[in-house]
Amino acid sequence: MKNSQNKKKSTQKPQPKEKVVLGLVQMACSTKPEQNLKHAIQQVKKLAKQGAQVICLPELFRSQYFCQTEEHHNFALAETIPGPSSKALGKLSRELKITLVASLFEKRSAGLYHNTCIVLDEQGKISHRYRKMHIPDDPGYYEKFYFTPGDLGFRSFKTPHGDMGALVCWDQWYPEAARLTALRGAQVLFYPTAIGWIPEDSPAEHQRQQEAWQTIQRSHGIANGVYVVAVNRVGQEGDIQFWGASFVSDPFGKVIAQASQKEENLLVEIDLKEVGQTRQFWPFLRDRRIDAYADIQRRFIDEDL
Repeated sequence: MKNSQNKKKSTQKPQPKEKVVLGLVQMACSTKPEQNLKHAIQQVKKLAKQGAQVICLPELFRSQYFCQTEEHHNFALAETIPGPSSKALGKLSRELKITLVASLFEKRSAGLYHNTCIVLDEQGKISHRYRKMHIPDDPGYYEKFYFTPGDLGFRSFKTPHGDMGALVCWDQWYPEAARLTALRGAQVLFYPTAIGWIPEDSPAEHQRQQEAWQTIQRSHGIANGVYVVAVNRVGQEGDIQFWGASFVSDPFGKVIAQASQKEENLLVEIDLKEVGQTRQFWPFLRDRRIDAYADIQRRFIDEDL
């Protein structure tokens, strides 16, 4: 009887810990994918050694940001998932016993590619996959040439360290993406990112853009009562100077850690109790008028039509 009780106890799932140590890898990327992967692995190991439990890499970290031009030869950078990079990262997460968030250029099939974020669990398995939903098409950011919009929707994933959500770069400007991910249970929103300035931008424009970028993401944290983790790259690539400034903000929108504009890792402890406490003080989810939001599914509301 005693052995039976012990066996039953051992099968119980451990409860997520409320304090979680996050690791952010803010790195520069070279023209050599294998070198970038090796560099990323080195930084992940450093953060894990310092106690990071959930680590996030920048958007499309395996290469320089190729979407500055429309070139068919860049499709050679894509790989299947599972594939070489996901397997290498899975081996890493298994060895270090961490959760790892990584953005990859996914080749789904011939002529079908995605900007995909995967989550590797502590067993080294892909526990979650998110395909970037919002695809930009601006000077220097010609992503529609390369990526098919995501078809997996906005989802949350469970880890031993709480419920989290992964979105990618351009998604960070859309409150709908953050809201739907939070409604799926996410307590932390990760945004692997590649954003910077172009040569004609003035210093004043630099500041204006970077402040807007941070403000919109902090507002998602406030509106949903969640932590926000933005992980950018750094360095000059073609015409773009990537500005770094990776940060973590709390459920009140306060920035609790921010990187410089150079290569830098951030190690940040968060307390998931803050999510519940913040939502009690600011019960935005309670007061939503879901009966009045049908028009949100319309592209634009033309009153005269």
